[in-house]
Amino acid sequence: MTTAVSSTPSPTVPALDPLRDAVRGDVIDPSDPRYDEARRVYNAMHDRRPAVVVRAVDAADAIAAVNFARDHDLPLAVRGGAHAATGHGTCDDGLVLDLGRMRSVHVDAEHRTARAEGGCTWGDFNHATHAFGLATTGGVVSSTGIGGLTLGGGMGHLARRYGLTCDNLISADVVTADGTLVRCDADHDAELFWALRGGGGNFGAVVSFLYRVHPVADILGGPTFYPLDGDVARRWRELIADPDTPDAFNAVFAFVLGPPVPFLPERWHGRPLCAVLTCWTGPEQDDERIRARLGGLGPVLGQFVERMPYPVINTLFDADLPAGLYHYWKGNFSRDLSDGAVDVHTTYAQTLPSMQTNTIVFPIDRACHRVGPTDTAFAYRDATFSTGLGPSFADPSDIERNVAWCRDYDRALRPHTEEGGYINFLSDDDQDRVRTNYRQNYDRLVELKRRYDPGNLFRVNHNITP
Repeated sequence: MTTAVSSTPSPTVPALDPLRDAVRGDVIDPSDPRYDEARRVYNAMHDRRPAVVVRAVDAADAIAAVNFARDHDLPLAVRGGAHAATGHGTCDDGLVLDLGRMRSVHVDAEHRTARAEGGCTWGDFNHATHAFGLATTGGVVSSTGIGGLTLGGGMGHLARRYGLTCDNLISADVVTADGTLVRCDADHDAELFWALRGGGGNFGAVVSFLYRVHPVADILGGPTFYPLDGDVARRWRELIADPDTPDAFNAVFAFVLGPPVPFLPERWHGRPLCAVLTCWTGPEQDDERIRARLGGLGPVLGQFVERMPYPVINTLFDADLPAGLYHYWKGNFSRDLSDGAVDVHTTYAQTLPSMQTNTIVFPIDRACHRVGPTDTAFAYRDATFSTGLGPSFADPSDIERNVAWCRDYDRALRPHTEEGGYINFLSDDDQDRVRTNYRQNYDRLVELKRRYDPGNLFRVNHNITP
């Protein structure tokens, strides 16, 4: 059973003077008054007590932290945005390499690229690129770190048009287990570059990412709410599958409790509903046609679908999902949203356990399918949908109830999905699904793990064992 209680009340701290001498950033141990704040991560389920937290300010700090952890045989957790539902941004009795002070973004508008440091959030990245009318695929919550999302594959509002986040990665600077800083791309250390695009944090600490960015400025976006009705989901499924639906139309489906927003009548607040979160990056003259397509999915109970700057759509859930909530997630891939899956979703939507809990179904077709299943480590290129089951709640006394609800839901859904699930949606008790998540790419990843991290220093993750 996942628990919010730390298993280690008092970590053993090695002598830290050599580490402090080598690091320009902060080196925080349990005696430091900043320790409790420094060890905290987004998901309150994971109340871990590391031996030391290194808040790096540059790649040299990251190298020093990796070398120290390896030389002292310490568990090493690499933290970017700290959003991992698994709590992989922290650990007991180990070293946390916190990249959160490394948040610069440099945009090359002429070549449509953006280089971002490993501690950036999508809020940081979108702010910088939007000044040039550019963007790339990245998340649905602005405080999510670019690192974890990219290394896991990366789904978001631009995926159908521009592919997964990892498909837009051009190069990466990685501190490997031997303390070497490697810049890898399609021509240099190409196998490592291949592994980073979907292989998670198994191969090193990525201190910067170079992305391809695209002309995206203002978009038509926002939520539309419908009654809880399987036919709404089936019509949305047909809209996504329709060959006449442009790649520029992205729409994430969700089962939610009606939020207390002014554009949704009060009688629907707190009641189970269907929702579609739209992001249309096509021409403004087609906006009304897009609204009409949304209206055809079912009776519209409330809608806020307006022109907005692209970064805004990545902030719409921020207030509902602040740091400090408890989260327990599961994820599944599927080639189709079958009628059986719809029935399971509508059944469990009737018992959503909290206002913050929702089920989200991401379409990952079109541009995502134009990359082959072995071109990157992300293996499920034949999946059309990625589903996240996301209990999120504020009261730790609700842990057992929420975990049981999510596990039951996941078991009921499994006959209608593929074996694997998106690693960024999996929980810390899903290690047995790592092999199935990587399918035909798993053995290649194991060989690369043996090459770049034979001692499995980078093991605080959904681990690929060397």
